[in-house]
Amino acid sequence: MPEAILKWARALAFPLAVLAALEVYARTIAINSDALAPPTQAAQAFLQAVSDGSLLAATGFTLLGAGLGLLVATVLGIALGILLGLSRHAAQTSFLSVEIFRTIPSVALIPLAMLIFGFGMNMEVSVVAFATVWPILILTQTAVRQIEPALLEVARALDLSPGARLAKIIVPAILPRLFVALRLAVAIALVVAVTVEIVANPYGMGYAIMIAQQSMEPALMLAWLLWIALVGYIVNEAALRLQHFVARRMGAMP
Repeated sequence: MPEAILKWARALAFPLAVLAALEVYARTIAINSDALAPPTQAAQAFLQAVSDGSLLAATGFTLLGAGLGLLVATVLGIALGILLGLSRHAAQTSFLSVEIFRTIPSVALIPLAMLIFGFGMNMEVSVVAFATVWPILILTQTAVRQIEPALLEVARALDLSPGARLAKIIVPAILPRLFVALRLAVAIALVVAVTVEIVANPYGMGYAIMIAQQSMEPALMLAWLLWIALVGYIVNEAALRLQHFVARRMGAMP
């Protein structure tokens, strides 16, 4: 227990020092600033957002949009990644298309998504899915190509069906890479979801921080900024714990 406390104390030392410095700066040198607010005022604004329900509603919308977009991207990315990893012909045929489409900035699709879906959840999900499908697809394809040929030969020798080959050979072999892709895509999904809300979608945490900025409420803006950072950390930590849990169940970790 003391070691765990010491670990957290070391991890929190720098962020707390930064917040303390910001508190002093905002209350002295920048006391008349319209852009900065002391963290203590941000804490009060945060509690107000909690009490009036706006924090929960905005957070839920952003996480739902990011989660649904990530789910769509995961299904498509894994399916296409396995297909391209197993088939050299399919990989060569689709190489140029993948390289062109994956370089398109996801935010550039916001106007098109707005025309197709309008404002709301569908528009956000589509942009998040587009942004996150590429790392999942590429890492899955790479992982499939690195499967030991002997494993695939065994599957052919045992005359396993495609479904059995997928479940017993391919997925277990590529699972570590899939979790790497998932952790990368989780971070991208949250960033893109908040960006879509800042730029175009009048819902969620991104929109809330924009409203705080336009209303000249720096304390509330800082509260949302810190909350978004905390949500990102929690989501990433959850993905890491899921990875460790699955790895332990498969015997890859002690």
